[in-house]
Amino acid sequence: MHELKSFFSEVSEKIERKLDELIPPAAVEPRRLYEAVRWSVFGGGKRFRPALVFAVGRTFGAPDEKLLRTAAAVEMIHTYSLIHDDLPAMDDDDLRRGRATCHVKYDEATAILAGDLLQSLAFRSISEDTSLSDDVRLKVLAQIADGAAKMVAGQQLDLDAEGAEIDSSEIESIHQNKTGALISASACAGAIIGGAGDKELTAVRNYSSMLGLLFQITDDIIDVTQSSDVLGKTAAKDLAANKATYVSIYGLEHSRELAEQVRTEAVAAIDTLNRPVELLRDIADFILERTS
Repeated sequence: MHELKSFFSEVSEKIERKLDELIPPAAVEPRRLYEAVRWSVFGGGKRFRPALVFAVGRTFGAPDEKLLRTAAAVEMIHTYSLIHDDLPAMDDDDLRRGRATCHVKYDEATAILAGDLLQSLAFRSISEDTSLSDDVRLKVLAQIADGAAKMVAGQQLDLDAEGAEIDSSEIESIHQNKTGALISASACAGAIIGGAGDKELTAVRNYSSMLGLLFQITDDIIDVTQSSDVLGKTAAKDLAANKATYVSIYGLEHSRELAEQVRTEAVAAIDTLNRPVELLRDIADFILERTS
């Protein structure tokens, strides 16, 4: 796991520099908007999704310079989704990454605009990436757009399910979209940039689909087992809001067992690849171990 921590640290530094380059400085007008964007983007975070772009891209031999703009775009889309998710009309949270959410620090209108801007900047980042061929750039744009659209659909499904009785297939559908879609798009984008074949891309899609589910299951577990200080966001908020979670449906211990099973399925998908997949396997283990 030491090598994995070094990988995350290395990628995070690269992403921070590229994001700083792509996002307008707070010194230009409209300052309040750019301040809000930077407050949200540079407020910490795991940078997990852009790291996945790098991990899969490197697995297929893609050079870092071809991965960087797509990875930065993914982080901008993820941050926009967090800004909007925290709004009073959505989850109404005042804590994110250990500090005030965007709408609390600034105001609701500015937070909405900050999210809108980040989404636009994300797609500009990819569309202007001259390191990619036209064909690859279009495929990556389509992949990320599809993931972002499914993420939004998943948020609506999640809102609709509040307080409702849902079954296991429905909760999987919610989180395959809300959480898993952008995770899967990140991995697949890395594979596309790396020139993966059709069968290889299918394996990556299967792996990342399971990875997205694993991420959500473990998120639901630590939401009820760790404090707000550790999480950097309000603990047990989903439980209080009567949201559909794996823990609320399966219970804590069964959710832990389910996480183990999903991790096994994720690793089995990439074991079919004739590529160096040790890093991808370590990432699955890392997500699982968040609950221990």
